[in-house]
Amino acid sequence: MFTCAVALFVFMGFGWMAADTKLPAADADNGGLFLPKGFGAFVVADSLKGQARHIAVNSNGDIYVKARDHYANDGYGNVALRDTNGDGRADVITPFGKYDGQTYGTAMRVHDGYLYFSSELMVYRMKLKHGQLVPDSKLDTIIIDNPPYHEHQTKPIAFDNKGHIFVGWGAGSNAGQVNNRQPGSPGIGSPGSADNGNPWLKDHGGIWMFDANKTNQHQADGVKYATGLRSIVALDWDAKSKSLYTINHGRDDFRLLWPNLYTPWESALQPAEEFFKVQQGLDGGWPYYYYDPIKNKKLLNPEFGGDKIKEGDGAKLTQPLIGFPAHFAPNDLLFYKGKQFPDHYKNGAFVAFHGATDRAPYPQAGYIIVFVPFKDGRPSGPWEVFADGFARVDPIVNVSNAVYRPMGLAEGPDGSLYVSDTEKGRIWRIIYTGDKKTFGPAQLAAMETRKQTASNIKTPDEIKDNLFKDMPATSVVYSTYCVACHQNDGKGDGKRFPPLVQSEWVNYNKTRLIKVILNGLKGPVKVKGLSYNEVMPAHGSFLSDKQVAEVLTYIKSNFNNIPDIVTPADVSAVRKMADKQIHQHED
Repeated sequence: MFTCAVALFVFMGFGWMAADTKLPAADADNGGLFLPKGFGAFVVADSLKGQARHIAVNSNGDIYVKARDHYANDGYGNVALRDTNGDGRADVITPFGKYDGQTYGTAMRVHDGYLYFSSELMVYRMKLKHGQLVPDSKLDTIIIDNPPYHEHQTKPIAFDNKGHIFVGWGAGSNAGQVNNRQPGSPGIGSPGSADNGNPWLKDHGGIWMFDANKTNQHQADGVKYATGLRSIVALDWDAKSKSLYTINHGRDDFRLLWPNLYTPWESALQPAEEFFKVQQGLDGGWPYYYYDPIKNKKLLNPEFGGDKIKEGDGAKLTQPLIGFPAHFAPNDLLFYKGKQFPDHYKNGAFVAFHGATDRAPYPQAGYIIVFVPFKDGRPSGPWEVFADGFARVDPIVNVSNAVYRPMGLAEGPDGSLYVSDTEKGRIWRIIYTGDKKTFGPAQLAAMETRKQTASNIKTPDEIKDNLFKDMPATSVVYSTYCVACHQNDGKGDGKRFPPLVQSEWVNYNKTRLIKVILNGLKGPVKVKGLSYNEVMPAHGSFLSDKQVAEVLTYIKSNFNNIPDIVTPADVSAVRKMADKQIHQHED
């Protein structure tokens, strides 16, 4: 690890490191990636302490990383990387930038001589100086959001050619329910009703436009540019069409919340991740509608009376350019402007799919980079698999099994494509060394085969690809209500949802554990030394004492926990205790 002082010495001794026109050699295994013929890849940096969210590459090849975990990164929110010997690998790695942030903070972009980055609540920038790796300029606060922290609060950013910055404002809700992620809970408001709309849409669930150069702006200082977008992480401006684009994360938990309406297979395939061309005034339809990628139409969400058939006024809403497969988790978007890659990729869009957590009992899906060819501001062909192999396992039964998960995309000054990973803090650089004149369908054939056959990409067969079909009977309650978050192996997803494996919350206080199931839990909480801040919904209103006892006995008797039995009488006693406390409070 080099310090800032060493980085300054490198600059003074060797001068500014301009981008080399000669490409470094790819790793023998392409850094573990599968790519179209003629492409190669190598690992630029590995095991960054703070892991990685979005990344940016400056005009001299310096790399800037938004850290996923400030605490693990010595309290810093960013990382700067430089290659001083021209081998393509970063040998100067310097953390910098101390500001409040948790694991959702996302943005890292270079724009107009500044480095812009975000936490969950703020968008910051620092002035970059010619040849200087770590900026020492003052930290400007550009956008200020109001606490508290909630899920989907990512703050991705993009810039147009008129001095504006666009900022995504995710909604801290799955489907706009009265009680978030609670089975059967109705949605708030009604479609098309301005007077009785969902409260999340007032100041969340959309994109706001601000002055890119003005400091200390609050949401009220901006313009509400688009609405009806649940969770926005992928956001980019296409200079060719002079338009803003985003890919919206579709809602989750059809099976968990509406088990009498959706089968596990239907829940795995619904709803689509929607790729939008964002014109001012766009309404994506959330939380009232979702996009069915099979029927290619907007349908009414069950929280608002939907039954998989009712369309309501969905046809009047902005329709997506593409409905990507469900739960792929689109986390970055980049329009390619470089000249290194074949002409096929010019002005097209690369998308980083972070990977699903909500496809059980089928293989988790996504964990890939895809490419969408573009012409005249719209897709000109079907989406293609560009890079696969990040997860390193097949099938991906639980999200925690995936070794790497692609997150951020950046284009280097020579047209290389950089990809960051959230799990191990790895960064790849993808290069093209083949013959651009002969690039065509033959070079893409193997990737098209992967699209149709790989378990993390293809549409699963309802019977053959059910990973639980040959397993012995387990907890019905767990497989219906718990597996989407805590996963089949009980390890959670590593950041959002905590593990049940050898958990102190499972093993040492039976009463507290029962209360969590009955009443839910709102973070932040610590589990096995790590902090989690998602909402655990209350299950007491729809699970019987027998069902609660069944699932807790299953959890305590598995996942390397201390075996124990929870009885319906145990659950009933805790319920009565809670009811008594409520009545005493009312009195």
